[in-house]
Amino acid sequence: MYRSGIATFTLDYGKCPPWLFRRMVKLGREMTRVLIEEYGPDEFIKRIADPVWFQSLGTVLAFDWNASGLTTILTAALKEAIRGREREWGIFIAGGKGKTSRKTPDEIVDWGEKLGLPKPKSQSLVYNSKMAAKVDSALIQDGFQIYHHSFFFSKNGVWTVVQQGMNTQNVTARRYHWHSENIKDFVCEPHTGIVSDNKQKVALNMVSKNSAQTRDVSAELVNGGYRGLIKDIEILRKHSSKIHKTLALKVNSPYGDSDFVKLMKLKNIEFQHHPVEMEDFSKSRYLEKILKQVCDYKPENYEKLVAIKGVGPKTVRALALTSEIIYGAGPSYEDPARYSFAHGGKDATPYPIDKKTYDQTITIMRNVIKRTKLPFLDKIKIMKNLS
Repeated sequence: MYRSGIATFTLDYGKCPPWLFRRMVKLGREMTRVLIEEYGPDEFIKRIADPVWFQSLGTVLAFDWNASGLTTILTAALKEAIRGREREWGIFIAGGKGKTSRKTPDEIVDWGEKLGLPKPKSQSLVYNSKMAAKVDSALIQDGFQIYHHSFFFSKNGVWTVVQQGMNTQNVTARRYHWHSENIKDFVCEPHTGIVSDNKQKVALNMVSKNSAQTRDVSAELVNGGYRGLIKDIEILRKHSSKIHKTLALKVNSPYGDSDFVKLMKLKNIEFQHHPVEMEDFSKSRYLEKILKQVCDYKPENYEKLVAIKGVGPKTVRALALTSEIIYGAGPSYEDPARYSFAHGGKDATPYPIDKKTYDQTITIMRNVIKRTKLPFLDKIKIMKNLS
């Protein structure tokens, strides 16, 4: 079962040549046709949510296997490949890279109207799209900025999100996959099959099950009212100009501990090199405005809180750090990526090769290629790419 996944690979600044894109559209159309004939539209959407399968499809269509451009170009090629055949095949693709990603909600609604979907159904799909983007940009703060978001869905309402973020400092990109199957909670462990070539040493992971208490306290803080919340934040803000210098001091400093360090010690928080060192709790009109808005809204749970327009990474961090430092409800700082992007290595690094997954992926791709209506020589070339 594939619900979501993350892949990390090199950041590609080049452009796809027109001749290659045309070829990818042609091959993508044939691959999609056979896959839908063989497995149906819902299964096609599900397979797009599998990062290994998605990467393999991009490789078959002759793009660089480990380049960030695979995500954006493959998505664009598939979108073009099914153009005019959406109703016939029962699959639809909204969004894309950059400015196109911001058109995703409008494209979903547009298709909903064309298909005669009930308005609540279309709005539900829009909500799923927005929440997936919000979670990966605000709740998983791993240093990657989302710049690509696409929403795949079938006529039956099955959906997949493929989005990608970039980290310009280490010149890498990370891809996030979501699938609708069995997603019970957007803010608690929504990702499975997460894969990455590297892991961040520190990443605020508010969707971890270990962040459950932090999520609960964050929701309680905003429901407790604006005055109480700001009072708590003032405790951090009072020492914000001293935080970096203070945290660098040893516990047994001859200069004594500040109120802030005493508070950290009281809560049994490892304060040296803590992420709060990098946080600026100086007065921010925008942050205060959002917090006031959220407190007035009084969300019934953390998901409702995150869904509020304007709630972003800084708001999430402010609430998380207040929950941790004032109330001892610490979040997870472990990068949610669990596995290497590859199936494994012959030297068992990072883990032994997963032959079963490898073989299943290759077998499916070979069978699909054989059933396409492409020229025999083209099939031979594609098989070589797959090998």
